[in-house]
Amino acid sequence: MAEIAEFVNRGAALVTPAVAEKVLRQLPFWKVEFTQITEPLFPHLVDQLEFLADAVEDFAEGAYKELPYCAFAEAVFALIYAHKKVGIIPDFVLNFGHADDSSVVRAALIKNEKAFAIYAGSQGVEWSKITSNP
Repeated sequence: MAEIAEFVNRGAALVTPAVAEKVLRQLPFWKVEFTQITEPLFPHLVDQLEFLADAVEDFAEGAYKELPYCAFAEAVFALIYAHKKVGIIPDFVLNFGHADDSSVVRAALIKNEKAFAIYAGSQGVEWSKITSNP
């Protein structure tokens, strides 16, 4: 997991305000796209992506200002990564196409678990339903 966490760190370091703004414009479309993910090995992935998308939107729009910027940047990176069709493992690989997406998303959630748990509580979202488990 350390390698994935470092990968997320490096990716988040590249998230500039311009990158975040571009993601925000695309996020409504990505949310719909994410709902189409059907991966039995990663049953929490869609909920986790929706959660991160909501956190990014709320932070960027000023509706939730308590999220640390590093958590925001890592969430943005995780969303960008999950949106890509070809990552470490291409999405079209049967049963394993979203394994890398799930790992990146889980790394962002685990690294920022305390901040995201507080955000979940503020939104009336049960953190255990988002879970950082695969």
